Amino acid sequence: MSFHSSTELAEHVSRCLELAILLEVSAYPKPGNVHRTADFPETKYEHFLASAVAVAPPFKHAAERGIKVSEGKIDPADVGIGTVIKDAVKDMSLWQRDGNTLLGAIILLSPIAVAAGMLGKEKFSPSKLRKNIKVIVESSTPMDAVNVYDAIQIAKPNGLGKAPKLDVTDPASKQKILDDQVTLFEVFKIASTYDSIASEWVNNYPITFDLGYPFFIQQLEEVKDVNTATVHSFLKILSEVPDTFIARKVGLVKAKKISAEAGRVLEKGGLTTPSGRKLLLKFDKKLRDPAHEFSPGTTADITEAVLAISILDGYRP
Repeated sequence: MSFHSSTELAEHVSRCLELAILLEVSAYPKPGNVHRTADFPETKYEHFLASAVAVAPPFKHAAERGIKVSEGKIDPADVGIGTVIKDAVKDMSLWQRDGNTLLGAIILLSPIAVAAGMLGKEKFSPSKLRKNIKVIVESSTPMDAVNVYDAIQIAKPNGLGKAPKLDVTDPASKQKILDDQVTLFEVFKIASTYDSIASEWVNNYPITFDLGYPFFIQQLEEVKDVNTATVHSFLKILSEVPDTFIARKVGLVKAKKISAEAGRVLEKGGLTTPSGRKLLLKFDKKLRDPAHEFSPGTTADITEAVLAISILDGYRP
């Protein structure tokens, strides 16, 4: 696809990411999460739709920053990835009343938006995008870290837990980040051992690119249905990577058991067979506990990144 202007390219990138969020949250029956046929008491499907629309402008800005990097007008360290994340979280919070719906997705998708803008008029390829993502996250600054801490405090996510170092709930952490010149990349490196979003950031998105993306493309070719492909990709990621949101709430042992169950649903055929569908519905019901301790929220965030890459690469529903 060719673009006549930088504005066109930036708008294209933001629409791709917005669509990725909309398709992911609409996929059903996505076990343990909000989707088009299931709400939580306090969090509705509409909250996610509003959030997806709200974060498109910050993603457009992120792509514009990436374009400026490609043109040599700014350095990667001057992108302000932390500001992009903070602005997206602010807009997410302004456009719906539930609070945190997309924090993890925003953290994952913001570097993707910048990296896509950095491609400029080059032909899109996932490998080029991935190289650009690496440049952006490794060029992050201490101020980016402070802005992301602000974003987390705005979103007030559940199940955050206590970090052993530079805890986001500790008021002194932000000043220590600035005093010690700790970059956002280094902050996420600390968190990467217990959080898959942080791990994706510092390890160049292996779950997204090496596991989720090829599986989603394969599923699209086999089942010719985006809903089935999305649900199956969600299950595939969950089956191989225990959800760290669940692990922080109820422990890694239980998170691994849930992953094993996701694998069994896929083995039975998932949405493509009567027995797979029956097992999937049972699995979904089991994960819908009132405290949301078994909600695979991190898996949903990574699935959105998988969809984003696929849509940037030309997939259309």
